Amino acid sequence: MVSYERLTPEEVHFSGAALLDNDESTDADLKEGDPELPLLPQSPRCSITAALLTLGGLIVVLSAVWLLGTLFWIHNPPSTESHRPPSPKSQNGTGLQPESCSQVPEGWRFDCYPERNVVVTEDMCHARNCCFIQSSRGNVSAQNGVPWCFYTPDYPSYELMSIVDTEMGKVGKLLRNKKTYYPKDIDALQLEVLFEEDHRLRVKITDPTEKRYEVPIDVPVVHKRASNPSYTVDFIKEPFGLIVKRTQTGAVLLNTSIAPLFYADQFLQMSSSLPTRFIYGLGEHRSNFLHDVQWNTLTMWARDVPPMELTNLYGVHPFYLSMEADGNAHGFFMLNSNAMDVVLQPAPAVTWRMIGGILDFYIFLGPDPSSVIGQYLDVVGKPAMPIYWALGYHLCRWGYKTSNKTWSVVKEMRNYGIPQDVQWNDIDYMDRSLDFTYDPSGFSTLPDLVKDLQRHDQHYVMILDPGISNSQPPGSYWPFDEGKKKGIFINDSNGDILIGKVWPGLTAFPDFSNPDTHEWWYQNLQRFHNKVPFDGVWIDMNEPSNFFDGSLNGCPDNELENPPYTPGILGGTLKGKTVCASARQKISVHYNIHSLYGLMEAQATESALRRITKKRPFIISRSTFPSQGKYSGHWLGDNRSQWKDLATSIPGMLTFNILGIPLIGADICGFGGSTTEELCVRWTQLGAFYPFTRNHNSIDEQDQEPTAFSPAARTAMKEAILLRYSLFPHLYTLFHHAHVSGRTVATPLLFQFPTDEKTYGIDKQFLWGKSLLVTPVLDAGRDYVVGYFPKGLWYDFHTGNSLISSGEEIKLEAPADKINLHLREGSVIPTQRPNTTLWVSSGQPLHLIVSLSEDGRAKGDLYWDDGETIDSYESNQYAYIYFTVEQNTMMSEVLHNHEEATYITVETASFYGVKAKPENVTVNSQEAAFTYLDNQPVPLNANELVLPAHHSHMWICFTSETAVSE
Repeated sequence: MVSYERLTPEEVHFSGAALLDNDESTDADLKEGDPELPLLPQSPRCSITAALLTLGGLIVVLSAVWLLGTLFWIHNPPSTESHRPPSPKSQNGTGLQPESCSQVPEGWRFDCYPERNVVVTEDMCHARNCCFIQSSRGNVSAQNGVPWCFYTPDYPSYELMSIVDTEMGKVGKLLRNKKTYYPKDIDALQLEVLFEEDHRLRVKITDPTEKRYEVPIDVPVVHKRASNPSYTVDFIKEPFGLIVKRTQTGAVLLNTSIAPLFYADQFLQMSSSLPTRFIYGLGEHRSNFLHDVQWNTLTMWARDVPPMELTNLYGVHPFYLSMEADGNAHGFFMLNSNAMDVVLQPAPAVTWRMIGGILDFYIFLGPDPSSVIGQYLDVVGKPAMPIYWALGYHLCRWGYKTSNKTWSVVKEMRNYGIPQDVQWNDIDYMDRSLDFTYDPSGFSTLPDLVKDLQRHDQHYVMILDPGISNSQPPGSYWPFDEGKKKGIFINDSNGDILIGKVWPGLTAFPDFSNPDTHEWWYQNLQRFHNKVPFDGVWIDMNEPSNFFDGSLNGCPDNELENPPYTPGILGGTLKGKTVCASARQKISVHYNIHSLYGLMEAQATESALRRITKKRPFIISRSTFPSQGKYSGHWLGDNRSQWKDLATSIPGMLTFNILGIPLIGADICGFGGSTTEELCVRWTQLGAFYPFTRNHNSIDEQDQEPTAFSPAARTAMKEAILLRYSLFPHLYTLFHHAHVSGRTVATPLLFQFPTDEKTYGIDKQFLWGKSLLVTPVLDAGRDYVVGYFPKGLWYDFHTGNSLISSGEEIKLEAPADKINLHLREGSVIPTQRPNTTLWVSSGQPLHLIVSLSEDGRAKGDLYWDDGETIDSYESNQYAYIYFTVEQNTMMSEVLHNHEEATYITVETASFYGVKAKPENVTVNSQEAAFTYLDNQPVPLNANELVLPAHHSHMWICFTSETAVSE
């Protein structure tokens, strides 16, 4: 049952014209310390005689008014001009309401009764002074459908009382004169409009008299107003509205005047129109990449639940990317961490509905999609540069059960020559599921296993859950004993340690909002690292997950646990499978910072690993929040071994790339349930192109390592992983651009083809960066796949065969041992001879693949460093090489010089799109042997060409009577 307080009609201030004229009371009449007055004055008691006299007098007055009105109407016929009708009001249950209600198109009806699990009646709706029109589609109001109860066009909102210019923009005062149907309205608000950058606008609406909770993440503090903003900001005085337009085109990016603004203590609501129906982001949810705007409510409140549709999942990301009609794009970020609903409707429009905090939002003007993401990440932080081995192949399962079994899997992978960089363990490595321990029986050889991995240039990652057992004998479990002494655990509303339950039994939860907790966390990691020298950490169950609803002792019955409005959270309560909303943490109550728990744990873990390993930290987190990419990657959670889960991993991967967490992937072959050989082969082929690629399996399911299958399947998986390893130089360079410029690694097609509307809904294909198109098989029993090719020239990555597309779908052969890859014209891709670990592969010579454009041009680049030094780019410890091809000449230029450049050698180069056989080829003015194949690439033996750091250029030239072209 949903937790909210249903207000009676007597508690609701009507906004009809009759009441508007007679209500002269204001908040100024309230004295400090007085109890809150009812929203409507209470009627005094009266006797029957007085009532009869009053009724008789009223009849006489009404008769006189009717007679005068009739005479006036005869002499003055009604005007045909439009007018503002009175607000709807119920009269003895007849539900009279103005004609304007029926004139509101269905797509523009904004829900006045959003509470879940409520059948809204006419009386209930009119008690909120709203329009009521029952849908013809059934007799029960559907949650995700046209609302029966919606706001009138003139529903009371705030009035803009003043607006003045400031050094950074404008400051205004908003005032509400009519109470809403939610308690504790904040009647006076401050509006702050900040022109921060030419392509970035920030708006804050706050309570000027009382400090409210604000999200504690670092965002830029700007002191100079944008000199040439690409936006204009207009204001509507009453009811208040804020309108933001793109200056160049006039496109309306934000219009809040379409529905009333709410700002109560525990209910904030703002609506805006959208320029088109093309909207992306708003994680974490399982859905298509392109969100459905047909009455789609996306709830945000971090929750431990296997991925499923229409459910709030592990992370919270209140950011969206919106495409405009002309191919421009903009972004919107609501900086709020309280539980919320984000409602999309077919107008198209969006409504933000939150239960705390403030309204603090940014608009990013792009104008192209990639620029929008870069501007968003300028605010929340760009992703960290991963340590090199993070981009290798990872193996994990819950249920190896012993370190020797884990070790045998690693040895089998080596024996078959299948690349593997990282081995993981799930919670079964622990002693009785206790953090910072390992099972002395089943995992007694774990330290030796880790050392063996490291001797083979491989690495080890372990899981940690935040729940710390509190039921061990005193003095026997240092993590709890020390944590209790330092006071670093989350407390209940009484100030006692809140006790929940997770895998080890009864547990306490570290409060990662407390800096002291970060030091305690580091000490625990350091102590365990002295025993088991792990390389990275997997932080799981950090929503935080709790097997109790709230705590061992329940939760108090108060406004934090049962707010006036509860968003559409799975289970209907804030405490469901987590800790009490009223729990106390260092910086605020859990009600405000629940969805920040995974971010704060990642911050503590990242800081600790920097100190312990002295290398770039590797962390994968289940729960995430904006700015998470600075500290960790993410995986898409506990999926299942089903074809549907294979397909939905692509929109999940693309969404997290635009949310600033490019180190993302799904559990290859599926976590829950047993896979099939065909599914696992196809998933390994797709997974080879996840930015983060890990095969992970659940306990007691059949084995799904590549070595567990038939020779044919094993070979197909091996070839897919080797293909990934060969592309490591390109992938590493893409992560560099993500780290420095906020670009995507796995890229939606629409980012490179924003004027091609056919790309807007594509989430079964994707690009690596700008140039490499991946078209995987996502269905059982298929030896072909249909992919969309935007207009232009494309080359088969494997063969160099070209195809010219007008912007069309093309059927491709897809045998079981192949994933389709195509190169976009005009690209230079650095590849490498692969090996079984990235440490060995990274020392191999390069092979450049050049896909020429119609006019014989191409370009590409390579970023290179030692793969593990912290802040290599920031400390100038890297090499950066830029490749160009034009006029039959390829040139490489070392744009940033470093020792790393001396280790880069080019062994071969292939040119796709050379029509005629060249007469001769020279490399640095020396003739070189080459092979020309008709309609095939031109393998060019460069005799192990060296790009020394002290040389700024390298030339590969070829001449013929025919210019280099398609």
